[in-house]
Amino acid sequence: MLMRRLATAAAAAFLALGGLSAPAEAQTGDPSFNLVNRSSRTIYEAYASPSSDSNWGQDRLGNNVVPAGRSFVVRLPQGECMYDVRVVYDRAGGPAEERRNLNLCNVTDLPFDGSQARQGGAQQPPQAQQRPQGPPPSAGGPTGNPSFNLVNQGRQTVMQVFASLATDQNWGPDRLGADTVAPGAVYAIRLPEGPCMYDIRFVYDSGQPQERRNVNLCEVTNVTVPLQ
Repeated sequence: MLMRRLATAAAAAFLALGGLSAPAEAQTGDPSFNLVNRSSRTIYEAYASPSSDSNWGQDRLGNNVVPAGRSFVVRLPQGECMYDVRVVYDRAGGPAEERRNLNLCNVTDLPFDGSQARQGGAQQPPQAQQRPQGPPPSAGGPTGNPSFNLVNQGRQTVMQVFASLATDQNWGPDRLGADTVAPGAVYAIRLPEGPCMYDIRFVYDSGQPQERRNVNLCEVTNVTVPLQ
């Protein structure tokens, strides 16, 4: 009996010291933060989505903007802490700046100064970036960040968006997931950093599709539909 008690006590002490600790779980809390604009530009759009999410989701500013030197409180739901954040400067397809894998539960102020903004797409309409039809680009083509904003300037809702590498043989998943893009709305399409040359396909609520091939998305900030 004495030996059993000693063994039980030893086991309890071992567990108390973390000898058989449970696997670490992802940190949770309140990821809301204060977006601080330290650039010389106006921030017109801001996106914040969990790092595990493949889409940027909705513009967190809504109808608001963040002028240079000002700030805006971005409210996010309690729960997951690890987020990616993207801001877009200037209304007419200005540059975008991103931060990845941020623990927002440990952040109060999140400043953006524009120093890492990606230029491109502001001077020309998206359709000007279309490349002529031809053979797929080689593996040694341009690389960068192909993420872009889908701007719906048409009268139909965009129900599906497909974006796949020009070297791929299939379209892959619908980049909207369960979302849609209504007329007048803007939706950020997040793509992995790497090759720039993509084929893109949009499907409207009428069932009509539109496609564009061999687009260098690293040179585009906004893609406007319907395609011209």
